Parts: sequence; structure tokens; C-alpha cells
Amino acid sequence: MTSYAVFLRGINVGGISIKMADLKEALKSRPFTDVTTLLASGNVVLASDLTPAAVKKEFEASLREAFGYDAWVVVLTASRVSELVEACHYPADDKTTHTYITLASDTAAIDELFAAGESLGGVEQTRLGPEASAWLAPAGGTLDSPFSKLSSKPKYKASTTTRNLRTMVKVRDAAAAIESDG
Repeated sequence: MTSYAVFLRGINVGGISIKMADLKEALKSRPFTDVTTLLASGNVVLASDLTPAAVKKEFEASLREAFGYDAWVVVLTASRVSELVEACHYPADDKTTHTYITLASDTAAIDELFAAGESLGGVEQTRLGPEASAWLAPAGGTLDSPFSKLSSKPKYKASTTTRNLRTMVKVRDAAAAIESDG
């Protein structure tokens, strides 16, 4: 069994509302064990014998069937989440800035997004790996930041999602707990 983190795109914002208890129920018939939801923003850790691509396919199919919307997720192994958190040199908590990690299921999308962020100027960002980049936003102004507006464009909807670093640490720890229990 492999421990995974699954990051849902766009739930409990923009009209798609899913209760975490309902999400867990929808996943019961799928080849997943130890399903745990974290926060109400679409973070799930689970174990499965499937490959990451197969977890993505099963998870998205479950969401589409149970909740009737075009669902997209990014799936990472627990070890990869840990590597990304460790690679991020920005602070998890700071009074003036917030650290975000944008994750992608399509490396071409994160390549394009990172390059577009570089061309904006004034965006502090760093590449964490082929599927992730970290960036800073001013405290209290995340949604108004140029990079946030860029990354929320519809063309990135199916392949990217963003989490703050504090959430990524919580997901890392929950996924590691599944691995140590298994």
C-alpha cells in the first residue's frame, strides 16, 4: 500500500459545496483505505495499491458520480508531499506574507504558470519540483495578488491547485501517519 495526498480543486468555493463526511462516504466503494479528510478545503489522505494516475482517475470519477461536477484533483505520494514541504525555503508563518504552494497534475501547466509569474515582475516564487512551485503573497491580500489572479485563470483549472504551506504541513503529517500505521 502507498500513502497518498489528494488535493481537490475548487470545492467549497465558487458554488461547489461538499461536506467532508459526504466525500468520505462517496469514496467508500473505491479501492482506498484509511481515508481521512483535512480541513474543509479538499485535502484528503488515503492509502491504495493503485498508481498515482489510477488514484486520480478513481477519485475524479467518484466525485463526478457522487456530486455531479467536473472534478479535478492533484495526487501526490506522501513521500513527495514531504519532499516538497522540505524544499520550500519560505516561512510557514509570517505576519507580513503567506506562503503558497501551487501543485499541478500536468507539468506543462506549472511550467507555463511559473514562466508567466516570472514575467509579472515583483512575484517572489521558487520552483520546488516538476509538479510544484512556491510563492509569496502579502498577508491580507492573497486574492488580490497578481500571481493569485494569474493562477486562478480558467486555463489552469483542470490541472492546478494551490494550498498554503501550513496546510501542506498538516497534509504531510496526516499522510505520514497513515504510512506509519500501515
